Formats: sequence, C-alpha cells, structure tokens
Amino acid sequence: MRAAVISGIGAWLPPNVVGNDDLAARMDTSDEWIRTRTGIRTRHFVSAGMPTSRLAAEAGARALESAGTADVDAVVLATTTPDRPCPATAPEVARRLGLTGRPAFDVSAVCTGFLYALTTAAGMIASGAADQVLVIGAEAFSTLIDPQDRSSAVVFGDGAGAVVLRAGEPGEPGTLGRIVLGSDGSLADLITVRAGGSEQPRPHPDADPADRYFSMRGREVFGHAVTRMTESARTALAHTGWQPDDVDRLVGHQANLRILHAVAEQLDIPVARLVIHLDRVGNTAAASIPLALAHAHDTGDLTPGARVVLAAFGGGATWGATALTWPALKSA
Repeated sequence: MRAAVISGIGAWLPPNVVGNDDLAARMDTSDEWIRTRTGIRTRHFVSAGMPTSRLAAEAGARALESAGTADVDAVVLATTTPDRPCPATAPEVARRLGLTGRPAFDVSAVCTGFLYALTTAAGMIASGAADQVLVIGAEAFSTLIDPQDRSSAVVFGDGAGAVVLRAGEPGEPGTLGRIVLGSDGSLADLITVRAGGSEQPRPHPDADPADRYFSMRGREVFGHAVTRMTESARTALAHTGWQPDDVDRLVGHQANLRILHAVAEQLDIPVARLVIHLDRVGNTAAASIPLALAHAHDTGDLTPGARVVLAAFGGGATWGATALTWPALKSA
C-alpha cells in the first residue's frame, strides 16, 4: 500500500507586522490585555491588493524548493478566505506556480482545513491518482475581521504554510498516520461569517451590518476546542501505538495559548513539548499548523526522528488529529 510522506515544507508571511501596541492605538485594549489572554505579541496583515493566492503561492514555492521539485500532480488549498466566492483560489495558485493544467481545488474547514486537505491529498496518493501533491494552508483573515472588534481583531493574522506529499513506503519517516476527523453542524454559529453565502446573500435588505464580519463565541469555543482536540489526538495516538510519553512535539492549532496548554495537560504531555508560534503570528486558521511546523523546522525545534502529533479545532465545527515521525527535510 502506498503511503503519503512529507517531502518538503515552506511558509510565507506578509511583510506588514502589526504589534499589540499598534492595535491598542486604535481600540480599547493594551499589550498586556492581549498577551495575558491570548499569548499573542505580533501578527502579520496583508496589505491592500495582496490576495490569499499570493500568500499561498509564496509558501507553495518554498515547499517545492524544499522538496527538490518544480512539479506536482495536484494542488490542494485549505482556506477560509478565498480570493473570490467563485471560482476556487487553488487554480490561480497553480497558475502562479507554473502548474497550469494540474488539478487544483480548495478545501474549506476553517482552522481544521489543513488536516482535511492532508487527508484528501493522502487519499489521492493511496489510490494512485497522484504521486506528489502540494498541500497549502493560506489565510488573509484580517479581511474578515471588524477592525474595531477587540475580541477578534487582536487574535487573527495572515500567512501561509505548505507541504509537499509524495508516494512512499508505510513506516518511513514523514509518513502520515491515520488522520482522525470529525464535525458537528449544530455548532455552526460558534465560529461564523453569517453574510455573503446563499443563506444571506449580499446585499440583503434585513442584514445586520455586523453579519459581514467574522464572529466567535470564545468561551464556548474554548471548551469544545480542548475536548475535541484532546479526543482526536488520543485516537490518533492509539492508531499509531504511541503513549503520551512517546510524543516529542505537540503541534496544536495556534488559536490561543490557554487552549494549547489545556490540551497538553489533558493529554498528559509536558507543556515544554508544545510547539508555540502564535506569539509571533496570531491565529492564522488553516495556515496555523503548517506555519508552526515550518517555524519549528527552521529553528531546529523539530528535528528528524521526532514523534509529532498534530491537532486542530475549527468552525463547522470541525476537528482532527494525526501523528507522524518527522523526516529530514531541506529548508527552503
């Protein structure tokens, strides 16, 4: 049976860095308030005219370079912030990368999107439909946020991370373990943008102006995120045959430092084994896990042979987890 193996990794952040003091200058908040509640110090925002496809292509190019290839058989893009409602953004990303003609499509599962995209790409490889797939998580979440909403404007950032998957042998370093996924549509209103879809198309005569912005019921999200990330990670560990003590690095969705600590504690994994990247970039939704992986790889916090667990929770609600042994990869 063919396995999906990570063979390259890359990331890109827009150059516009926004610190907590920058946000405090225009809304009722402070650096201390943001840091103590979220763990975030800075984040990156796209500038005018910089679409999600640009972020995705930049990260994708670096992942291809890391993998030592200029070509793949497909491009799968996880995003909640496509360039346009229609068409999908992935074909434009493929065009930017010189991959016109390759199948390219979007996956939408908000902050769990990257894990859903990995599952899709791994299935293509297992079936023989592809030998190499570029998987990207990219978000311009600042374009969905009410700039005056303290509860969300301080949390989110923009960026993109990517991996190349290749066909390989089961058990070799970089092989994706079973990816455990789930969803619950009854929780749709926990994390949402109400307007702009078929339920409430624009313009809508009865629409609340706030409905065009992202909204999140933070306290409820916290509990669901901790529970679902913990449960799915435990299941992924069981499929791999690992105990919590075997885990060298836990890479959770970088939503909030308190969530990450709670998940580590529930799993009985030392907090010191967490990969933390949100302090620099904030919550980047579908880009969160690949950005954290790329940062840990580049800084040496993630070394070949490390046993890694990935876990996420996002809108939908959606959640997922997987485990793998980190491979030796070239830095782009």
